[in-house]
Amino acid sequence: MTDINLAPKPDTSSARAREHDGSADIVTLIELMFFAYRDFVSDPDEILKGYGFGRAHHRVIHFVGRNPGMRVAELLDILRITKQSLARVLRELIAKGFIAQREGARDRRQRLLFLTADGKQLHQRLIAPQIARIGNALASANPEAQRQYHDILFQMIDEDDREHVLGLIHDNRPLPARR
Repeated sequence: MTDINLAPKPDTSSARAREHDGSADIVTLIELMFFAYRDFVSDPDEILKGYGFGRAHHRVIHFVGRNPGMRVAELLDILRITKQSLARVLRELIAKGFIAQREGARDRRQRLLFLTADGKQLHQRLIAPQIARIGNALASANPEAQRQYHDILFQMIDEDDREHVLGLIHDNRPLPARR
């Protein structure tokens, strides 16, 4: 008698269940976010290469530019990187003349960070293509979709950090209602 080996029938019940519970849609959104982020940072990455800088430099320039006079401790809290990593990035940005560091007026131990004129110019160069990219995307969406985009991004932030983030991003809108 001949042995007939039949491959077992694949179990599609769990795949079907995932499709129905929405996780497949969420995985698609995750992938879209990866690709959107890749393209969102691609223009600034190209600009940064010319300076020998990376994304950590970009984030420091961005947040110092948006929050002049911020303390190093505040920047560490925002970026959630090690002191050593931030120290290296700041040292390079200060040495190349993009960031100025000053003592606090009330507490001389504080190190307050400011963009120099060159730092402000670089900040504008880095953010301009990102403004254009998001502006183009929003132009194709209706106002309700724009509000939902804002709310979805906001809801992705850790709940205990949302009010802090609102202060950092200069957003005067009220916190979205809990769902």
